[in-house]
Amino acid sequence: MAFNLQTFKTRSLTAIVFVVVMLAGLFINFYSFLILFSIIHFGCWLEYEKLVGVIDPSYKKISSFHKYGIILLGWSLMLCASDNNTLLASVVAITSIGWWMLIILIIILPAVDLIHLQPYTFKNLGYSFAGLIYISMSWALMINLRSRHLPPLHHDLVIPLILIASIWINDTMAYIVGSLIGKTPLSPISPKKTREGTFGGALLAIVVVTAIGYLAFGLSPVHLIIISAIATVTGTIGDLLESKLKRLAGVKDSGEIMPGHGGFLDRFDSLLLATPFVWLYVYFTL
Repeated sequence: MAFNLQTFKTRSLTAIVFVVVMLAGLFINFYSFLILFSIIHFGCWLEYEKLVGVIDPSYKKISSFHKYGIILLGWSLMLCASDNNTLLASVVAITSIGWWMLIILIIILPAVDLIHLQPYTFKNLGYSFAGLIYISMSWALMINLRSRHLPPLHHDLVIPLILIASIWINDTMAYIVGSLIGKTPLSPISPKKTREGTFGGALLAIVVVTAIGYLAFGLSPVHLIIISAIATVTGTIGDLLESKLKRLAGVKDSGEIMPGHGGFLDRFDSLLLATPFVWLYVYFTL
């Protein structure tokens, strides 16, 4: 494929903006973290509903109230998971806002759906429920990870950073290794991925994350190895899962929010599936 300077510039500029926004959201404070993943949550949901609507046209017929109400219900789960962080100078707890939203929407959404009952409704409720598990629960657990620590450090960003770094390094190294020595396709779902690239990317991600975490911050190498291994394996499966959704919908990208890089689901598919599994490990071991 011939080198296209304009495409390269577009992709590079988009990547720079993406990294700056991500770093700002991650590092400024808890509220920037919540805002960042709230935006990602809404973006993923809109793309998910669009993909499902292409796969099953009946889903396009759901009411606007259900379409946006289910997204707000998912967002309320994120607020509930914020571990009592407060809003507006400690006037009201974010968790309280989340629980009230959750209770109200759990009551109102089914009532409105019953009023607009159609033959396809219960199947479409299943699609919406799957979205809550796939998208909202994942980002809710990411918000909750923001409040957990990995000894001996007691900084609440450590675990999310280990998780995100593992995913990013794995994706980058898998691409590089696959480009250099990849020969065996990993799956028909994603023909460009190779077994060599997948294994090499995962191994390098685990080594890099563990080395930096242990040598620079004195973190437990056992926890680092396990968390990064969970992230790389489940992250790869998450990538394949989103590729399957796109293949069923017959589209190349889930969206166009990031020129040259696709949409929200394209950028965060690995993190979506990896987050719940890392959370389970952290919850039961730390």
